[in-house]
Amino acid sequence: MKSAPSKHLFVYSSLRKGFHQHEYDYITKFFSFVCPAKVKGIVSDVNGEFFATPCDGNSFIKGELYKLNDEHDFSYVFGQLDDYEGLIVEQGEQPLYRRELIRVSKDDEESTDAWIFWFNGDVSGKPVITSGDIVEFPG
Repeated sequence: MKSAPSKHLFVYSSLRKGFHQHEYDYITKFFSFVCPAKVKGIVSDVNGEFFATPCDGNSFIKGELYKLNDEHDFSYVFGQLDDYEGLIVEQGEQPLYRRELIRVSKDDEESTDAWIFWFNGDVSGKPVITSGDIVEFPG
């Protein structure tokens, strides 16, 4: 059996433990928290919702790194996450996000590959969360 390219997931929004969302309870059934982490990118405020997009500059998104507990669950769990994040759409619809494998920097300065859900829309002209951490953003 071929193993998954990465068993890690980077989250920056509602799936983080600080949000205490139902979805966080779901992922903790399948993932274990590894550490705080960051990725190159920006978080934009689009009408009160936060969306991450990649960037080439020196901006970082702060979030959390998780590891899948059992690699045999990869297809099922990531299929569920793809559905939650709007990747599974009706014919003719545009997916809200896209899942990509990226390089994540851990707090100990090491790095690893992990999956992230990038926003699939346009954030041009939208306010950017300069800290890169939506937990710190005044709501």
